[in-house]
Amino acid sequence: MPLTESAVAVMLPTGDATRAREFYESRLGLPFDGTNEASGESMFRLAGGSQLVLRLLPDVTPSPHTAMSFEVADIRAEIDALKSQGVAFEDYDQPGFTTVDHVLDDGGVKAAWFLDPDGNVLCLHQRG
Repeated sequence: MPLTESAVAVMLPTGDATRAREFYESRLGLPFDGTNEASGESMFRLAGGSQLVLRLLPDVTPSPHTAMSFEVADIRAEIDALKSQGVAFEDYDQPGFTTVDHVLDDGGVKAAWFLDPDGNVLCLHQRG
């Protein structure tokens, strides 16, 4: 099977599996798929057979860049829904990179960013 037809597993670090599970399952609404007891990994189902794997690490060092982005049909509705679940969105004001009401609109894609409890940068994006 070629890679273009393969489901993917996105792997992110966490320092606290219980706190991370609450965030991803309760706040983001991702279906929990279980825990690998040997490795301490928590798994969540994503669209198309893909999976989010949270790897328990003693010293979490998240990337300062977007680690995962969810494509959504209506970014404003998703922001509102996630905010109602306690998710806080980031705002940026840098040359060529400014958000308005949490959304960057570059004309082709709208995007909004938030952090998980370990500081991993997550994104919502809407095409067109």
